Amino acid sequence: MISYLKGIVAAIQKNSANRHILTLEVNGIGYDLQIPAKLAQQLPESGGEVQIFTHYQIREEVPLLYGFSTPAERDLFRFLIGVSGIGSALAIALLDTLELPELVQSIIAANVQLLIQAPGVGKKTAERICLELKNKLIDWRKNAGFFVATGGPAPGILEEVQMTLLALGYTANEVSYALHVVGEDIGLPKDAFVEDWIKQAIAHLSSTESVNS
Repeated sequence: MISYLKGIVAAIQKNSANRHILTLEVNGIGYDLQIPAKLAQQLPESGGEVQIFTHYQIREEVPLLYGFSTPAERDLFRFLIGVSGIGSALAIALLDTLELPELVQSIIAANVQLLIQAPGVGKKTAERICLELKNKLIDWRKNAGFFVATGGPAPGILEEVQMTLLALGYTANEVSYALHVVGEDIGLPKDAFVEDWIKQAIAHLSSTESVNS
């Protein structure tokens, strides 16, 4: 019904359910859109002009607008809420937890351990998402222009490496990016020892923390 809105950021706030609400002024009319926290952090301050891609939904006779930074992000949101038992809150939590290419690849590869890092997503829910969306996303990804990073541990050791790093307190996004850097930039072989992958990833993450501190 509404593909996108282009207007001025009037306000960004959290409602009582801890969801981010963007008020976008378009031609003198203020639209309230629920948006991912990640998008809320990227938007300009009040007064800046933006284009937001929208999803219109009616729930219990109440119209709702959801906003996203790209058509691809909106498409993936629609795929997710089409899965049995997945509502808008869980879909947005997944979008906030993982970068879009990583989320798509995690679903296709049935990487449950990464998916359950999203608040509210349990193992059975993650498995259901993978089961219902794998084939759909394989086809969609080709048209959407997503490419799979070649760097990273071999499938046989990937889960152990990820679980160890997650247990150390790193986020799913940090872990994914670190493993990509270690594989692509540093050139660690895919079949290197688990300990080597963990050591190199921690070294990269520690150096990043030092630069940002």
